[in-house]
Amino acid sequence: MGVALARSAQWTAARYGTRALETTPLNEAILEEIMMFVESFIYKHPQEAKYVFVEPLEWKTNLDPSAFESGYIVSETTVKSEEVDKDGQPLLFLSVPHIKIRSFGQLSRFLLTAKDTKLKEAQACIEANEGPVTKILGLDYNTMKEDTSVVNILDKITKEEDPASEIKMKLGKLLEQLDLHLLNHSLRHISLEIRLNPTIVKNDIELLKHFSGKGEQTVLESIDYTSDYEFSNGCRAPPWRQIHGEICYVLVKPHDVETLCITCSAEGVFLNGGKTNDEGEINYERKSEIYKDLVTFLKEKSAKFSENMSKQDVRFSEEWKKEKEEPKEAPKKEEAAAPRKALPASSKSMLEKNQINFGKSQMTKRLEPSLNWKATIDFKEHKSLLRDIQEEKRGGRLERSGPPVSPGRAQLIHKSAEKIEEMISESSSESEEDEEPPDHRQEANADLPSEYWQIQKLVKYLKGGNQTATVIALCSMKDFNLAQETCQLAIRDVGGLEVLINLLDTDEVKCKIGSLKILKEISHNPQIRRNIVDLGGLPILVNILDSPHKSLKCLAAETIANVAKFRRARRAVRRHGGITKLVALLDCAQNSGEPAQSSLYDARDVEVARCGALALWSCSKSYANKEAIRRAGGILLLAGLLKTSHENMLIPVVGTLQECASEENYRAAIKAERIIENLVKNLNSENEQLQEHCAMAIYQCAEDKETRDLVRLHGGLKPLASLLNNTDNKERLAAVTGAIWKCSISKENVTKFREYKAIETLVGLLTDQPEEVLVNVVGALGECCQEYENRVLVRKCGGIQPLVNLLVGINQTLLVNVTKAVGACAVEPESMMIIDRLDGVRLLWSLLKNPHPDVKASAAWALCPCIQNAKDAGEMVRSFVGGLELVVNLLKSDNKEVLASVCAAITNIAKDQENLAVITDHGVVPLLSKLANTNNDKLRRHLAEAISRCCMWGRNRVTFGEYKAVAPLVRYLKSNDANVHRATAQALYQLSEDADNCITMHENGAVKLLLDMVGSPDQDLQEAAAGCISNIRRLALATEKARYT
Repeated sequence: MGVALARSAQWTAARYGTRALETTPLNEAILEEIMMFVESFIYKHPQEAKYVFVEPLEWKTNLDPSAFESGYIVSETTVKSEEVDKDGQPLLFLSVPHIKIRSFGQLSRFLLTAKDTKLKEAQACIEANEGPVTKILGLDYNTMKEDTSVVNILDKITKEEDPASEIKMKLGKLLEQLDLHLLNHSLRHISLEIRLNPTIVKNDIELLKHFSGKGEQTVLESIDYTSDYEFSNGCRAPPWRQIHGEICYVLVKPHDVETLCITCSAEGVFLNGGKTNDEGEINYERKSEIYKDLVTFLKEKSAKFSENMSKQDVRFSEEWKKEKEEPKEAPKKEEAAAPRKALPASSKSMLEKNQINFGKSQMTKRLEPSLNWKATIDFKEHKSLLRDIQEEKRGGRLERSGPPVSPGRAQLIHKSAEKIEEMISESSSESEEDEEPPDHRQEANADLPSEYWQIQKLVKYLKGGNQTATVIALCSMKDFNLAQETCQLAIRDVGGLEVLINLLDTDEVKCKIGSLKILKEISHNPQIRRNIVDLGGLPILVNILDSPHKSLKCLAAETIANVAKFRRARRAVRRHGGITKLVALLDCAQNSGEPAQSSLYDARDVEVARCGALALWSCSKSYANKEAIRRAGGILLLAGLLKTSHENMLIPVVGTLQECASEENYRAAIKAERIIENLVKNLNSENEQLQEHCAMAIYQCAEDKETRDLVRLHGGLKPLASLLNNTDNKERLAAVTGAIWKCSISKENVTKFREYKAIETLVGLLTDQPEEVLVNVVGALGECCQEYENRVLVRKCGGIQPLVNLLVGINQTLLVNVTKAVGACAVEPESMMIIDRLDGVRLLWSLLKNPHPDVKASAAWALCPCIQNAKDAGEMVRSFVGGLELVVNLLKSDNKEVLASVCAAITNIAKDQENLAVITDHGVVPLLSKLANTNNDKLRRHLAEAISRCCMWGRNRVTFGEYKAVAPLVRYLKSNDANVHRATAQALYQLSEDADNCITMHENGAVKLLLDMVGSPDQDLQEAAAGCISNIRRLALATEKARYT
């Protein structure tokens, strides 16, 4: 704990001899973890909780003596614990406002007593006690910590006369483990932090300015900086605030709220204290939560801004397009291009290097305070300057051109409809080479190998020699080890690339072949690839695909396959007609027979088709290219090539199909062309790479039920199950487990997997595997555990513990899958007992705080069977401090799946009257009422069930009526979902116990709808509908009677 607080926690500068923890998300996360450790300490380690600290932990508390209940002697100004040490001294002593605590047991009870103020109390305790571990264990703890060998620790324990020494040693180990946990948790937290920089903030503000002004349709009335001065690092905050990571301050006037004074910092965007006087001084203190960007902040603070943003998509897109195609940019580009042509190759390279380094420094350099003022530059010019640099640098799963964009402002840069192809031209499958590495040259004074200088001489012969000399020079160059980076860069550094590309434009076939052989080898280097594209090599390579010489076609296609590993290259291939020509190459091998009967001519045809498939595999990582392949008739040709026995052909063919199968229209075509049968057949191949790509293709296609059935019918499940036993090749294992996961969605397939003993093997893969494998394994078990027999099997194989252990991860997809699996296991009471014993329910509850809505929703769904099957569910739920308030607050979410899952959880929580009373106090009724106007049937069903349960406490029925929840519920009866009808009828029955609600139901036509449901075959629906009509009729009779008496 001491190391983590010293190294990870963020402290303010010491003032008057003391220092304090800053109010930051990281510190809050550390404090939460410490509080969780201390709160559960008394239950998890009861012996160690009784250990008396060497020195008490002392601090000033804001807790009133009246807050302490049983177990304490309380007076007006003092509190003493009834628990005392061997000398009779109390382990907790409070003399307002000073408190002293001398054991973990008392610390646990104190935090439980503090309730809502426990975070402040924990912070005060840590700030006031420098070196808390030393106070707890004494000065000798450090020497013990250094000497950790088992023999020495046992020797110290046996030599000590005090019997508490063993407990002390155990406590030391627990604190050591906490320290390590806090350091790891801090690293994970820091890695997830959003980091803004001046460029992103400036782009956001300038773009918002374009759409601000008077009028109802604008997003804001105004947005302005508080300062007109800009430092050289792009910040507008004073240097003494830049130290804290602050970038600038903005005054924003939305249409529907008062002017907001906002701080934009590297950590995010938040509301500050505003201007304090007429001189423009700003109160820098944070007054709100930290948001990831300006747009997200404004959406939260202004409903009008959020509404207008959603309406203005097209206008934003057009404005963005206008800025992007500003006519005055063209002359600038031409002016920039003119001197480049005149420069020698080495100067060009240096210029490129400088540009790339400039881009990198702008985008990735850590924000540093600056004292140098500079004039503000035009937004459009700045954006134009960065565009080309970013295009080469930017990778990631969704690549895009233009300045860096934070997720919250994605609406501001949507492309217009006619440019949709360009917007999504790069598929989410792109991961092979997400980022081009920075360019680097050989140092002038570096000790270069002799090959470097020999290649330099050969390039001179290439430049100045005749045809014979050129061919000899190419052959000599090919003899070098071109896989070596020194040789690759030597060719480029002395201008050899330009010469090799120029040779492709000649009519001499031998020169072309020699040049292509060299380009094919050196294009494995990422820097060389980029240089080939920059020098215009791709259009020439695409043209060679039309050549009658098959050797040239093969070499050109293989070179394209190597070069098309990044976005610009793939786009260039498509724009120059390369996709159509590559698809045409696949047609060469359609008539080839088996290898034994093939002529030399046929063998060359097969090689041409293989190289074409290889190039298409590289190109198919973008959506636009996938569409181009489909339009060119590629699916039919690829399906034909799958029937061949040439393994070296099958790998790129299956690889291309695997990439393309991410698109729905491809999956339909794969079914139609009976490709699944051949994929299954090739699962039995001896080639591991082919097995991997076949499994991956099945994984992509098995989203569709018909495909899952085809895999089973063609006998694909058995080879998949048998491949689980080979765990050395992790890439193949990830593909196989992924295919099993998707196939397990069908119950018939799950039965087969149980027959093939796949479930036991999957349980064995829950440990010591990379995340890519774990995601799929847990996903498969989640599907299998929907059946009782498999839940028992997982429990008997010891699968519950590793599943619960995975609940502490940070991978979003893994957490979604593991919560589903744990929830499925919790349906069985015996498994639920194990989950509860392993603290799995608490871990699930803590995932409700996860920032990802999918994880929140999945955790809430998993909690439902846990609460249903727990031994003492009501008490278990109450034991989670702040848990009920957290669940109720999730009803403020915008995500429909989160809302539906939380409503389902509330339905189960509310079965306990005491818990129902607590969530009522937390405001569950108005929040549920607010959700009533929804058209989502899934949410309607669980919302109606939650309302039905919540009606069973106090005045909740009346309150639902006051918050206008009854009329929308009546409309639910018009839904086509029978589950919605049943839940709604039950809710209306409960609400109809109140007379005003009955009137509302009658006015909204509930009686006619309920009468139809009285004849339903669903008995619960019958009873609820009849009960509701009965209550409405009783009220009508009572009213009529009162009128005539």
